[in-house]
Amino acid sequence: MAFKSKIKKLIPEDFISFYHLALAALAGFYYGWPSKKMITIGITGTKGKTSSANFVWSVLTAAGFKTGMIGTANIRIGEKEFLNKYHMTMPGRFILQGLLKKMVSSGCKYCIVETTSEGIKHWRHFGIFYDIAIFTNLTPEHLQAHGGDFVKYKEAKGRLFKSLYRGQRKIIGGKEIKKIIIVNYDDLHKEYFLNFPADKKINFGTIENADFQADKIRNTKDGLEFFVGSMQYEINILGKFNVYNALPAIAVGSVFEILPAVIAQGLQNLKVIPGRMEKIDEGQNFLVFIDYAHEREGMNAVLDTAKELVSEKGGKIIVLLGAEGGGRDKSKRPELGEIAAKKADFVVVSNVDPYEDDPREILEDIAKAAENFGKIREQNLFVIEDRREGIKKALSLAGQNDVVLITGKGSEQSIVIGGKRYPWDDRVVVREELRNIK
Repeated sequence: MAFKSKIKKLIPEDFISFYHLALAALAGFYYGWPSKKMITIGITGTKGKTSSANFVWSVLTAAGFKTGMIGTANIRIGEKEFLNKYHMTMPGRFILQGLLKKMVSSGCKYCIVETTSEGIKHWRHFGIFYDIAIFTNLTPEHLQAHGGDFVKYKEAKGRLFKSLYRGQRKIIGGKEIKKIIIVNYDDLHKEYFLNFPADKKINFGTIENADFQADKIRNTKDGLEFFVGSMQYEINILGKFNVYNALPAIAVGSVFEILPAVIAQGLQNLKVIPGRMEKIDEGQNFLVFIDYAHEREGMNAVLDTAKELVSEKGGKIIVLLGAEGGGRDKSKRPELGEIAAKKADFVVVSNVDPYEDDPREILEDIAKAAENFGKIREQNLFVIEDRREGIKKALSLAGQNDVVLITGKGSEQSIVIGGKRYPWDDRVVVREELRNIK
């Protein structure tokens, strides 16, 4: 992988961009441009794309619409679901177009595509004809793919919205499909995305004047309850931040005139999003969650949720975390260490995906920051390079009423160490280690 990266640096960027564009065009042509035959929904943003995509899928499915979905954690073709094994949200162009073709062949009328800034930069979105573009939020993450420039990162996401209105309107089921933008009204960058042209623009959030405003937000034993207007909704995924992931599904449901009661049922039908606050229960007397959180906002959100869960019973919070190598943003490492030190009782720092980088350097960047904010090694801070051993340690620290958070990978199906990819699934490893404890 390091050799491949060096070769790329020698090739002009314009040539690489043209190569990616040509591949995308060839893949679309080869498979017959399948997204033209479906109503296609693109979801972009820094966080929440996977959860939002799954909620939208569940609402459309509850309404009787056969729907496909391509996301970071999972891929759906109608009711069939399988985990994303490609270690990237938007896999290669031929894989993407092949999946879209399978959806059409299976009778899907709708499809949802998580659309990343890096995927857009590499033209993986080209040949996918979007009808709805959804913006979740924007924070400084994944900047390494855009030269460390936040403006370029934002503009990359904007290309999805820029191309939306220009695209030819589809006729499906005898109806012309409108071009629609759906935006998080609470986000600081909302105006940028709302300024792109569209047939209709919709917003959602928790502040006044949002088209779909959530209020009376309350944690429940199994998830979250909130109201939009007079309509009550419940979801089975923990964390108040998930209200932002459910609201786009309510907006999409309204676009297609789905009854509020059916939308509510669709949201409630979704029991698990792989690797997103996914509860692992092997009969232990403490709670264990797997979550993809790997940056500042995500880590804050899951730790705040854990705090709410332990507050009544006085339990401890144990978090396992790490950071990616491979040229990913190094500045987030001390941030993660600080957040974990301040909000967790015990911190275990372990491998995520070091790629070809020195794993110890990554772990130490996080651990030293945790020490600066009061954590003490071998007392409440542990640096364990091997991820399985790290998970084992985190679980061994837990007792009754505690919460263990295993973060950084979610439901990813591999881990990359020394440039080599190895099979891996946090959820499987955690179950195995919980059984060993029992």
